[in-house]
Amino acid sequence: MRLTNVGHLRLPFGRLWGYDVRVTGGGAAQPVSFDQELHVGAGDRPGSWMALSFRPGRLVDRDVIAAAWLAVIDRHDTLRTVFSPGEHGPELHEVTVEAGGWVEHPIAAGQAVNDALRDVLDIACSPYAEPSHRLCILETAAGPTVVVAADHSHVDMWSMLVIARDLLAAIGQVEAGRTPMLPPAAAFVDHTRALNAWPTAPDDVHRRWREVLTAGGGALPTFPLSLGPGGSQPERVEVRDVLDVDDTQAFTAQARADDVSTLSLAVSAMTAVTRELADAPLRAVFPVHSRHETAWHDSVGWFITNSVLESDRPSPEAAAAAVREAVRLGSWPLRAILADWGGELGESPGMFAISWLDLRRLPVRIDARSIAAQYVGATIRTDGVMVWFILNDGGMHVRCRYPDTLEARANVGGWLDALVHLMRQIASSSVGRTVTVDDRSYRITRAKRTDVPAIVRLLADDEVTPDRETADLARYEAAYDDVLRHDSYYLAVVRDAGENVVATMQLNVIGGLKLNGTVRLEIEAFRVAASERSRGLGSAMLDWAHEHGRAHGASLVQVTADEIRNRARSFYTGRGYRADHVGLTRSL
Repeated sequence: MRLTNVGHLRLPFGRLWGYDVRVTGGGAAQPVSFDQELHVGAGDRPGSWMALSFRPGRLVDRDVIAAAWLAVIDRHDTLRTVFSPGEHGPELHEVTVEAGGWVEHPIAAGQAVNDALRDVLDIACSPYAEPSHRLCILETAAGPTVVVAADHSHVDMWSMLVIARDLLAAIGQVEAGRTPMLPPAAAFVDHTRALNAWPTAPDDVHRRWREVLTAGGGALPTFPLSLGPGGSQPERVEVRDVLDVDDTQAFTAQARADDVSTLSLAVSAMTAVTRELADAPLRAVFPVHSRHETAWHDSVGWFITNSVLESDRPSPEAAAAAVREAVRLGSWPLRAILADWGGELGESPGMFAISWLDLRRLPVRIDARSIAAQYVGATIRTDGVMVWFILNDGGMHVRCRYPDTLEARANVGGWLDALVHLMRQIASSSVGRTVTVDDRSYRITRAKRTDVPAIVRLLADDEVTPDRETADLARYEAAYDDVLRHDSYYLAVVRDAGENVVATMQLNVIGGLKLNGTVRLEIEAFRVAASERSRGLGSAMLDWAHEHGRAHGASLVQVTADEIRNRARSFYTGRGYRADHVGLTRSL
């Protein structure tokens, strides 16, 4: 799932509609969480919301979407609560939310669709709005783009995923002619009550928090390099694809070999970069989720509290210890811990925060690719640096927001450049890309364009069909460019200790409806240099290919070989392949 902001959101041009619900008050007072109190207490302001957009991929009537949205509101209690200013801070009350009607939001001549949407959400999703959430659609001939937004006091990124899943399910029910019925979900206010009833944190947690805040002069960590002129500045947002799905698997494999989590290895890389560029430890605000019990997995609310991550040594083991400490510090209610500091986390110019969300591990899933789902942040002014990491089925991505000054562009941009470079180096040299045969190590990587001549030589070194390949390198380079454009194709090369290409194979992941939608891995153009044959390299390559297929969702592997290739057929059958199909070919 792409992580972006409203200014960079990919939107079609169409008619912009918003759904007005009817809200009546008078409900019971509800407890306010510590983080809600701080957030809402800062007052109404633009850009306090978060959103998720998606495209159903078909024509869906607006009223169908509205009926489904009302079912989502009915399921999640926080969407039926509103804040109001109180004598001692924000107060939260239940409200009744009923069906209303669609209103069109005009897009002025010369106005970008993104700007029109931002203006709507900045007003509708402010902390004290009633309600502080909004359903919008962009209506086009190809179907709607749906945008659901809410003030951060009611949602987090996990919650937006729950909302999208529930909304899609309810849309399907309405389209089938049924009244949308979603199962009950645990109420966020009950989570707030549970946290308020927790015991006081242990003395060592209080002591460590005092040390952390004292080191920062009573304020939260700041970015270690200059951000330029002080004060709030227009934001600069960078969205980078750090690792593709295969490099992410390799990065995770290296973390596993180091006996740490993927997050810890990423923190190790950030620590190394921060030490190199700023000669300082990595210190950052670190959000920690509080959905410790499965009862909260399907709920909507702000299940996040803040901790502080301090990592001064770049070794994976030290980074893992720093992550464990940050999680522990954030696992206790902060209200009592921060009482000695005025009851709140002090913010200072240049605050540095790092967020990590691995969607692959969440119990809530949507097919984000098929519906073009995108997490959407607001556009704001800022004086700090916020880095979000998202891991999903497409790889590892990062979004970074910082003040748009020349110094911040150079320093934050340079920090990001160095971090991405180092993380790609780790993935490239990962044990997940290394196979060992007879005490000799080989590295399996995606082929580069400069590898094409070596691949062609391997393809041509074929005693059975030596005349199939040609000397026209341009045709192979054009074919390489075509392969590279397809995410489901992986042209692999195997490099020896001297970085020489000694083997190749192409791995194609093929989806389809057959066999209950089984995803297949197809292995073709499997070649090993004559000097490396009969040593076990081919078997090691097959094992690696099978893991590649599993990582891409494949549960069946297939390979074809010319009927006259008796050695090749024996090689595959000796490794569990069955010759139970007949393949036919013809020229076109």
